[in-house]
Order: sequence, then structure tokens, then C-alpha cells
Amino acid sequence: MINNKIRGLLGLATKAGKIIAGFDAVSECIVKKKAKLVIVSVEASDKTKNNIKYLCEKNEIMCIEYGEINFLSEAIGKRNKAVICIKDINFATAIKNILMEGI
Repeated sequence: MINNKIRGLLGLATKAGKIIAGFDAVSECIVKKKAKLVIVSVEASDKTKNNIKYLCEKNEIMCIEYGEINFLSEAIGKRNKAVICIKDINFATAIKNILMEGI
């Protein structure tokens, strides 16, 4: 159920142009402080996770480790994306709230 809600929100955010995917693009978005929420796949490499988490902490952006690479990629309509960021505060807040309810 939670996965369906997250998938739906990520799909809407993608259609609205509020999603950035891929390590380099997400890193740039974080540094420019355009990211409101970063989601890293649980299957991402340790190096990727550590680098993204470091950038998020340095720039005070929330980073969540959630979902498999396949799940995130399908939700945004791309292939092999282990890291995505949401640039819209409303989508970011909705996703955070859903994930916090599921804990």
C-alpha cells in the first residue's frame, strides 16, 4: 500500500518535471540547494550512499534510504536510477509523511 502511494506521487512529480535522477544530476541539484528531498535506493553502493548522505547533511537536505533500484526506476519511468531527488516542497512533504506513517 505504501509502495503504491509512493509510486503514484513519484509518477506525478515526474510528469510535473520535479524529479531529478542519477548520481551526478542529483549531486548538482543538492549543491545548488534545489533539492527538497533525496531518495537513495537500499541497493545503491555504499560509496554512492555515503557521498549523497554527506552532500545532504552538508546542505541540510533530508535524505531517505528507500526502495529497490527497480522500484524507483519504474516509478519515474527511467532505467537503473539508484538516486533521485524531488525539487518540489509539496511532493517532498507528502512522500516524507507517507514514509513516516509506515515506520
